[in-house]
Amino acid sequence: MNLGNDVILLAEDDRNDILLFQRALGKTRMMNPVHIVRDGQEAIGYLNGEAPFTDRDRYPLPVLLLLDLKMPRKTGFEVLEWVRGKPGLKRLPAVVLTSSNQSADVNKAYDLGANSYLVKPAGFDALLEIVKSLESYWLKLNEKPDLGSKPAVSLM
Repeated sequence: MNLGNDVILLAEDDRNDILLFQRALGKTRMMNPVHIVRDGQEAIGYLNGEAPFTDRDRYPLPVLLLLDLKMPRKTGFEVLEWVRGKPGLKRLPAVVLTSSNQSADVNKAYDLGANSYLVKPAGFDALLEIVKSLESYWLKLNEKPDLGSKPAVSLM
């Protein structure tokens, strides 16, 4: 098993959060490639294999989706609902990583099929611990579902 080839898709629109996440990845020396999309529509495009993400060698399906809720164009809730409605993607592990700790958001995310819900921490050390935990659990310990090799067909 070569964990370094398992791609993570980070759907995040906040530039500072992206930079902090990348910095935390560097500190943990995680070898997994992380592809970043900056809004919900771009996340759907990536997962659906739409241009500019048509080359699955360059943009493979991820083994883990990290999803912010408050994004432009399509929210994380809309992305999650779309993913769970796609036969080729409905098993994709989806972890919500967001600033909202409101119980309505937590409940809605789980109702839509989130596998986990994490609130973005205020400090870098806490973010570092979250990244280490994500790597340990979702990339090493967790058995990954078969997502199939066929790109999803757009229903839009």
